[in-house]
Amino acid sequence: MRWIFGVFLSLCACQASTLPVLRADLGTPRRAADLLAVLDQPGPLTVQTVASAQWQVDLSGLLDLTDPRAQAAGLTERAEPITVYFHAIHHPTRGLFLIDTGVETAERDDPPHAKVQGLVRHFMKSDKLQVTQPLGAWLKAQPDAVAGVLFTHLHIDHIWGVPDLPPTALYVGPGESTAREFQHLFVQGPTDALLAGQKALRELAFQPDADGRFAGVLDVFGDGSLWAIWTPGHTPGSVAYIARTPQGPVLFTGDTCHTAWGWQHGVPPGTFTGDRPLNQDSLDGLRKLAAEHPAMQVRLGHQALEAAALDVQLPDDGVVRGAGGKFGR
Repeated sequence: MRWIFGVFLSLCACQASTLPVLRADLGTPRRAADLLAVLDQPGPLTVQTVASAQWQVDLSGLLDLTDPRAQAAGLTERAEPITVYFHAIHHPTRGLFLIDTGVETAERDDPPHAKVQGLVRHFMKSDKLQVTQPLGAWLKAQPDAVAGVLFTHLHIDHIWGVPDLPPTALYVGPGESTAREFQHLFVQGPTDALLAGQKALRELAFQPDADGRFAGVLDVFGDGSLWAIWTPGHTPGSVAYIARTPQGPVLFTGDTCHTAWGWQHGVPPGTFTGDRPLNQDSLDGLRKLAAEHPAMQVRLGHQALEAAALDVQLPDDGVVRGAGGKFGR
């Protein structure tokens, strides 16, 4: 009977999105040694992390509560406060790029006409979402148009702001939209609705890291300013990014790590993750890199590491300032 169930699941599996996939026009494959050679040198990028919405979700999705370290700490299921972020990367000649997209304006101003509806909206507990800075409102205050979006992965809370964008270049990791999984049967519709109006996804052309340290490394712009690290596990094509700023490197982990506690204790995400052992490997690699480069600022998938680690509240203006930019609403 088990094999019959397995065949049923495979037959029901589908892709994350039906959007066409093209080879990316960005990214030069490198080895880990190339990244390490320049990582601590000041770079030309400026970065900003924007808190698009506040949310509460099950801790068991954010952290593997079966992990012995989580059990030793006495962690149990609860509603965990998190933030939905997007990040702005300003390159002196390439212009403005986003890492993920925050939340669309309709979620704040016109929820009945927001793209995520039905059962998915219910199971995502959208009633717990408080939108503080939708992507569209932020874009109106920017002097530059968006040149492209670098997705850490295609989960809904990372593409939620796409409806606020005009057609633009959307970059994803290997197999991110084409890997066939059973759960995509439920999220493919909302994913396609959020991506409607966009022409294609552009898949970053990672190659195996010749040094064997990471799954793959890309020099995104070809000038050593922005790096992409393939971090499979949470999803097949999960990607972390490192921006070199005048004040030092800034690491964007995506959902390879959602929470400050998970980062501090090396515990991977829980039920929201497709392959936990592989996610653990990717998380270990990022933590090792950060430990070797203490000047690196780490920006996690859904919590501000600096504020949580120090057990302090955000300032009244909602901004946590640090190397290379700022956290802000």
